[in-house]
Amino acid sequence: MTPERRREMIVRTALPLVAEHGTAVTTGQIARAAGIGEATVFRVFADKDELLDACVAEALRTDHVLAEIEAVPLDQPLRDRLAEAFSAIEAYLARIGTVLGALHATGRGQAPRPRSHGPPGESGRDAAMSRTRDALAALLEPDRDRLRLPAQQVAGLFMGLAFTRARPPAGPGTQGPSLEEYLDVFLHGALKEGNPE
Repeated sequence: MTPERRREMIVRTALPLVAEHGTAVTTGQIARAAGIGEATVFRVFADKDELLDACVAEALRTDHVLAEIEAVPLDQPLRDRLAEAFSAIEAYLARIGTVLGALHATGRGQAPRPRSHGPPGESGRDAAMSRTRDALAALLEPDRDRLRLPAQQVAGLFMGLAFTRARPPAGPGTQGPSLEEYLDVFLHGALKEGNPE
């Protein structure tokens, strides 16, 4: 196994342990879960901090959520496509929240800044947002003639709605709208049919 493949395998194995134990996870626990000796961990990572940084970077990667969005069949009704995209985004945000929350709760401060995957001067976050918006716009493309705004703008609004649903503005403990209610308002507006404005 190449050092890069071994590194990926260790990070994949470590991620659920980091989500569960935060900084209290030991390299011994990770090595046992990966079925390798602890010394092997230190052949590819300088120290535990570098391994934790790699876990955070893996949790923040958007290629998994993009692949899920791009795999949504375009021949489904728009509502079903958007529901699948919502689920993919929510799972991604939950994974990030679990990993970063566990690390923060056990004493680890700010996450390392993700590297840029876009044009020079564009942050990693900006590039990820742009790629996600493009994937969502492609999901909307079969219905472009029915949209009130260009697909890119609708995709941006949808992203904002998905992020808001993941972190409701009313705060924790309040009952927010269901996914079906979010999609209904997104697709048909807040007013009932036939009501004057």
